[in-house]
Amino acid sequence: MKTIRVALAGAGAFGVKHLEGIRNIDGVEVVSLVGRQLDKTREVAAKFGIGHVSTDLGESLAIEDVDAVILCTPTQMHASQAIACLKAGKHVQVEIPLADSLADAEAVVTLQKQTGLVAMCGHTRRFNPSHQYLHRRIAAGELAIQQMDVQTYFFRRTNTNALGQPRSWTDHLLWHHAAHTVDLFAYQTGGEIVAANALQGPIHPTLGIAMDMSIQLEASTGAICTLSLSFNNDGPLGTFFRYICDNGTFIARYDDLFDGKEQRIDVSKVDVSMNGIELQDREFFAAIREGREPNASVAKVLPCYRTLHRLEQQLAAG
Repeated sequence: MKTIRVALAGAGAFGVKHLEGIRNIDGVEVVSLVGRQLDKTREVAAKFGIGHVSTDLGESLAIEDVDAVILCTPTQMHASQAIACLKAGKHVQVEIPLADSLADAEAVVTLQKQTGLVAMCGHTRRFNPSHQYLHRRIAAGELAIQQMDVQTYFFRRTNTNALGQPRSWTDHLLWHHAAHTVDLFAYQTGGEIVAANALQGPIHPTLGIAMDMSIQLEASTGAICTLSLSFNNDGPLGTFFRYICDNGTFIARYDDLFDGKEQRIDVSKVDVSMNGIELQDREFFAAIREGREPNASVAKVLPCYRTLHRLEQQLAAG
């Protein structure tokens, strides 16, 4: 089996999560690491045995035997960097969100179709074992979603990442965190989103973003979704999914799944790992080897960004 040689851009919290997951995948080697700060990037590279370090993605793209790139960079760079990777002839996986505008997302999809390369977006919820378990039961006709109630809650008054470290960019409830649920809702129901509404709280005077948001969705199946998002929540953090189905209620908390009576459901045998990021990476590399479109390809997730665009327009119109 030929080794897939990978360049990873973004040596922060999520880049490290990918590096930890890739260590468990045979036939894959990260050979180049790109980061904003050279010293910190060198530290991460040394920990994971990565030989090439740079602050310039272009330098990594120029390495001829790099087959694929994983982008864990700031949201505002995702689309332009994904396009640069495809133009360099590299398969690419870009962390969620694919872009922070519909036009940029569409540009990536257009180029992917022209090149035929694998281009995938990190919509991790498609891969978490808890959501996979429910997806399989839905696909088998055992369950039908009536309603999803989702809470995405953080306590984040400054620009910090998942490790509490300072960020060089501003996160966004709509274009980043809502993207997870908007895509998952359509994926799990098997329908298209036919109605979408949003409200947002006051704009933060320094960060320039809404710190609270409420979104309503309706799928073509008739299922509805209510999504609450906040950077102001000083309490349990993360995203909590309640699936209200015709044949049971289920609560997903990260990789744990419970029924409506809080009885734990064992999802440890759903896939080869309980790590959603690792499973996402496994799909990316398998699609490259098999010459096929991956789950969460840029084309498959594009409808999510169309919905986010509609919601952004609605919010801008007041």
